Amino acid sequence: MTAPIIRQLAELRAKHSDWIRAGERVAVVPTMGALHAGHLSLVEAAKATCDRVIVTIFVNPKQFNNPEDLANYPRTEHDDAIKLAPYDVDVIYVPDPDQIYPGGFATNVSVAGVADQMEGACRPGHFDGVATVVAKLFLQTGAHQAFFGEKDYQQLLVVRRMARDLDIPIEVVGCPTVREASGLAMSSRNMRLSADGLVKAGALHPILTRLAAEVSAGGHFADLKKQAEAEILAAGFNELEYLSLCSAEDLSTMETAEAPVRLFVAAWIEDVRLIDNIAV
Repeated sequence: MTAPIIRQLAELRAKHSDWIRAGERVAVVPTMGALHAGHLSLVEAAKATCDRVIVTIFVNPKQFNNPEDLANYPRTEHDDAIKLAPYDVDVIYVPDPDQIYPGGFATNVSVAGVADQMEGACRPGHFDGVATVVAKLFLQTGAHQAFFGEKDYQQLLVVRRMARDLDIPIEVVGCPTVREASGLAMSSRNMRLSADGLVKAGALHPILTRLAAEVSAGGHFADLKKQAEAEILAAGFNELEYLSLCSAEDLSTMETAEAPVRLFVAAWIEDVRLIDNIAV
């Protein structure tokens, strides 16, 4: 049986009030829909720790700096509800646009530091849109815990910093990236790839894994980066936006694995932009 779909904040808050009066803990899994196994793993984690689970579906226009990307983003609400049915979530919150951005909306949440490089540099305004909508969803759902995938690791750090700085009483939980058999990180954007594109995209993770092993063994990133970039382009990617080694704590640029670090990549294939990251 599919969970009820709620589109109005007042109805969501009425349910939330009943749960809080009953002493129940509430989790939220924020998504933009087009659900896949990665999203569903977040739902499983939420179900394991909280009494009530809200899955939100909202394609947030403020985090798209490319209008074509926004227009092409898959919208699959009916299929998403079917995928969620076996998980017995309590509410699917699909807010009407005016429930998130009412007329005259004039507030912007901006996070400095962890939002400035990589995705922040390549997609101006992206993390302002993410931080603003996630702050709204945290406050609207009143959740005790929120679950995000490490595939969007920079986003995870941005959201944690935003919640901490604004004193929003919520624990932001990061969950491991779920991957295809090839190692390709699961993403809603993958469904826009052809069968051949999916095969070629599967080369990205093995290249990252080899690079991580070389850095872990003491190699200097600057010496290894050019070869890895060439391998990614040779695998069939059209463009490489960045390949970075950063601190796992604050995303500052690193050259060696003297402290906990992660590799980050953004690359285009078949007009689809894919991102990934792995720990070193």
